[in-house]
Amino acid sequence: MSAEPDCTATADADARRLALEAIATLVYVKKTAADQILRRAGVPEDLIRRFLTERDPATGEKRSKRDAGAIVLEELATTGADHAVVRKIIALAADWSAFHLAQNEYQARAVVQKAREMRGVLEVADARERQEAEALRNAAVQQRGREQREMLARQSALLLAQFDQATMSSDHQERGYFLEDLLNRTFDLHGIPVLRAFRRNGGGEQIDAAFELDGWHYIVECRWRTRLADIRQLDGLAGQVARSGRQTMGLFLSVEGWSDHVVPLLKQNPDKAIFLMEGFDLRTVLDQRLDLRRLLKAKISALNLEAEPYLSVSQIL
Repeated sequence: MSAEPDCTATADADARRLALEAIATLVYVKKTAADQILRRAGVPEDLIRRFLTERDPATGEKRSKRDAGAIVLEELATTGADHAVVRKIIALAADWSAFHLAQNEYQARAVVQKAREMRGVLEVADARERQEAEALRNAAVQQRGREQREMLARQSALLLAQFDQATMSSDHQERGYFLEDLLNRTFDLHGIPVLRAFRRNGGGEQIDAAFELDGWHYIVECRWRTRLADIRQLDGLAGQVARSGRQTMGLFLSVEGWSDHVVPLLKQNPDKAIFLMEGFDLRTVLDQRLDLRRLLKAKISALNLEAEPYLSVSQIL
């Protein structure tokens, strides 16, 4: 065990003894001691009543301020509240000036002097304790960060292997279903809330996926076919976006890309609400060369600020 925790424990024990000394010495009348010390230190009323009325079971007489104070601190210790109360009593004693309330002024002044010294000791001990607690919190945060990065690397590698394997499949429909699932799992992995495929408008409209980012909602259309996507396929996504709320945009993911006229035609559309993503973009994220959030935000910024529906991942990197 290190020396620093021992010093803190010693300071706490010394402070507790001094707090009892303050309760017993600074004020002669028990009720006044309860008012001037215990209540001001935050002791609950039920324990103050015990302090005033507790009797010794052996003699039947009311306990002394010191003994009754010890019982109060023991009760507070069961919930951990004694730590704060003891420190408040020390602070009260360190600033004490009502020596006329004491039975013995010289003893009271001695307690005040000890409290002033103890206040400095406790400030050092508390500062050390805060530093240790902060170090533990930082270590825990760093550990969680390492675990999250390791998990992200493992899951990304698995998804990348599945993606590369799917590129060799000739079953286009099966690849399309896999792409929807892959996209959902990738968004989940990067902590972006995603809705899997669903129907709306009485079942008359199929949505491949949707996600939320920075307060905006995005409808996703997924395509994985041998031929390039044309503008007619984007018209369906544009209609879905138009039938949604105002804070909705569209993401068109086509693994094989799109024909040359798609981007120019999107630029002609006055409603700049759709941006494009291709297979290389997705593979770059799975390969952990680029974070998904950074990719999406860069593409959205390019659309909103430069009216550019497609920003290549190579431009971001």
